[in-house]
Amino acid sequence: MGMRCPWGDSDDLMRDYHDNRWGKPVHDDRELFAMLALEGQQAGLSWSLILKREAAYRAAFDGFDPQVIAAYDDARIEELLACDGLIHNRRKMLSVRTNAQAFLRVQQEFGSFDVYIWGFADGCTIDHRLARQDDMPAFDDLSKRVSRDMKKRGFTFVGPTIVYSYLQAIGVINDHILECPYR
Repeated sequence: MGMRCPWGDSDDLMRDYHDNRWGKPVHDDRELFAMLALEGQQAGLSWSLILKREAAYRAAFDGFDPQVIAAYDDARIEELLACDGLIHNRRKMLSVRTNAQAFLRVQQEFGSFDVYIWGFADGCTIDHRLARQDDMPAFDDLSKRVSRDMKKRGFTFVGPTIVYSYLQAIGVINDHILECPYR
């Protein structure tokens, strides 16, 4: 058995995420929305911190149901800003609601968010076949293209770096190193 990607070996939570979720194709719209929301919360912070708070986020944000979140009023956003276990950043909180609204519009236009996001890769995982973790880019042409399109559709916290990380998380991009047994 080869060596696990170095970033995924820091603690039990990261190992579990790396081994069982990261880079595995996701096609469920609610989970696609959940990962988009969590990636936005991670901006400027560590993914480890978000994983430690993921259960609190899922509970506070109604299981990441975009229908429910899209209808949040400002009072609900204020409640979320006071919730224990969440990052208390108003712009990030508002982005979850804004992105839920944009997500629903994409679902309506494409039939599902899955069809939209996977369409950028023609429905197939892009395998970068990285020899070393250091070969992994922070963003690429695909993430820049997806980012531009998402911004045009009203999404926020979807810069090229966040989008690249999102595409890795949902399996559109496989950046497990070649010797990783979880590729």
